Amino acid sequence: MVVLNRIYTRKGDDGSTALVTGERLPKSHLRIEAYGTIDETNAVVGMARLHTAEMPDLDAMLARIQNDLFDLGADLATPPDAVLKWEPLRVVASQVERLEQEIDRLNADLEPLKSFVLPGGSAASAHLHLARTVSRRAERIMVGLTETDAGAVGREAVAYVNRLSDFFFVAARWVNDHGRTDVLWVPGAHR
Repeated sequence: MVVLNRIYTRKGDDGSTALVTGERLPKSHLRIEAYGTIDETNAVVGMARLHTAEMPDLDAMLARIQNDLFDLGADLATPPDAVLKWEPLRVVASQVERLEQEIDRLNADLEPLKSFVLPGGSAASAHLHLARTVSRRAERIMVGLTETDAGAVGREAVAYVNRLSDFFFVAARWVNDHGRTDVLWVPGAHR
């Protein structure tokens, strides 16, 4: 259980922050960028949920994703070689599989895609597209971290965030009347 009695500690005033292990890294480190961007993704999902209350199935999916994003943040805040007295929280295959099932479930209701989709159409869709782009940035950072430190990010964590952006794309179309009110790109329309 997490207990936060004091919000500020002043320990980060030097530009560093602690991992789960207690090791301190600069706040500019790719590992910190990765879980910070996952946190940002979670905040955008919270904004999207302000517009999905009337869609209980989708809202429940988004609530699960928000919880998963905290799991992912904990995974990223715990280096793979961490020596702990407990089993570290890691993203697992079943979380990726659940996302795939939910993507398939939403996608089955969509109109066929005949063009690239511009973010918009509804407030919920615009927020979900923003969540998609922020999660893609998180994925790029996670992959960059893996490139600089092989094995620094678990395979399932990368798969999860890759699937997550796909989920947000499909959900953004789903809230636009199953794709019927998507805003479509018209190449060269304003030349």
